[in-house]
Amino acid sequence: MALLSLSNIHKTFEKGTVNENHVLRGLDLDIEQGDFISVIGGNGAGKSTLMNSIAGVVEIDKGDIILDGNSIRKASVAARSKDISRVFQDPRMGTATNLTIEENMAIAYRRGKKRSFFKKSITEAERQLFKDKLFELGLGLENRMKTDAAFLSGGQRQAVSLLMASLQPSKILLLDEHTAALDPKTAAFVLELTDKIVQENNLTTMMVTHSMQQALNHGTRTVMLHQGQVVLDVSGDERKGMTVHDLLNMFERTRGEVVEDDSLILS
Repeated sequence: MALLSLSNIHKTFEKGTVNENHVLRGLDLDIEQGDFISVIGGNGAGKSTLMNSIAGVVEIDKGDIILDGNSIRKASVAARSKDISRVFQDPRMGTATNLTIEENMAIAYRRGKKRSFFKKSITEAERQLFKDKLFELGLGLENRMKTDAAFLSGGQRQAVSLLMASLQPSKILLLDEHTAALDPKTAAFVLELTDKIVQENNLTTMMVTHSMQQALNHGTRTVMLHQGQVVLDVSGDERKGMTVHDLLNMFERTRGEVVEDDSLILS
């Protein structure tokens, strides 16, 4: 049984109006324990809606989402957050700007705990754990744990967000174009860090990216969305050594149509 199974997922926005937009159109996708799936697709393919549907931000119209054998279709965002961690595209969304680095990490570390637990001060054991984790980043943040997150750069905040997402075991880690707002050098660092954290913690991961090259270089599976459906799903030997050109040719052979959307061929 797949760890996460999306079955016949449909989502239409502004239904019944002139702006009606049927984004997800019977999408099916199974994610196995330990998969690291990189998701690619053109504008309007349904990448963000898929991510939001899994997280519970968007309520699907039809179909089901099964996580570890249980339907979470009706579960709230808060209920799902115990099992689903997420890092956003905007670095400011992953951390609370008015809290220190260690306070942000404490909130993440105590995810799923009883509310009364949050009233307790950060313990020395917790503080040492956070310091050790931050030291591994190589950014010197272990010496700035009492600095407000507002004073961190975008790359530093994404690095901390990745740490926060891995402090407690989660069943799925969602990475929502988490390097798109970063400069190329910083994005490369965050992607390298992503690979390290995912591998060390054996995290089942879905990463949405705007770059086809990233989708081939990172993860264990590359999934392409088109018009609200999964049209390509490559892994293993088929994926090894595959180029962006190969992926586009596969799309054209599978769909019988030529790629005309420039957003599909970003490298």
